[in-house]
Amino acid sequence: QVQLVESGGGSVMAGGSLRLSCAASGSTGNAKYVGWFRQAPGKEREGVAAIPPFGALKYYADTVKGRFTISQDNAKNTVYLQMNSLKPEDTAMYYCAAASVAAYRPSTWALHPMNYNYWGQGTQVTVSS
Repeated sequence: QVQLVESGGGSVMAGGSLRLSCAASGSTGNAKYVGWFRQAPGKEREGVAAIPPFGALKYYADTVKGRFTISQDNAKNTVYLQMNSLKPEDTAMYYCAAASVAAYRPSTWALHPMNYNYWGQGTQVTVSS
């Protein structure tokens, strides 16, 4: 089992920045994809960014490319999502998730929430205009 805990959410003005953290504990030894997802009220959960266990590739939704950056610190078992130039439409609950897959997968797989089997409780991000 893997436990994921998100932190770093909050309320900011449009154009501001936030950095979300996802700390993993438990059975973190096996290689895993880690993704950030978000869900706004009345909308489906959508993939924002993902990083494979080998770290060289990073996947981003088109809506956040150039503004968000996913990174990982393996020594701390933590994955980060740096969010810059935030927009009101970025307002959502943000979730961290992990998938026990080590092989290469395309972005369409990595950004789909149904492929992930471990989830955090979420952290709220609110962007005001």
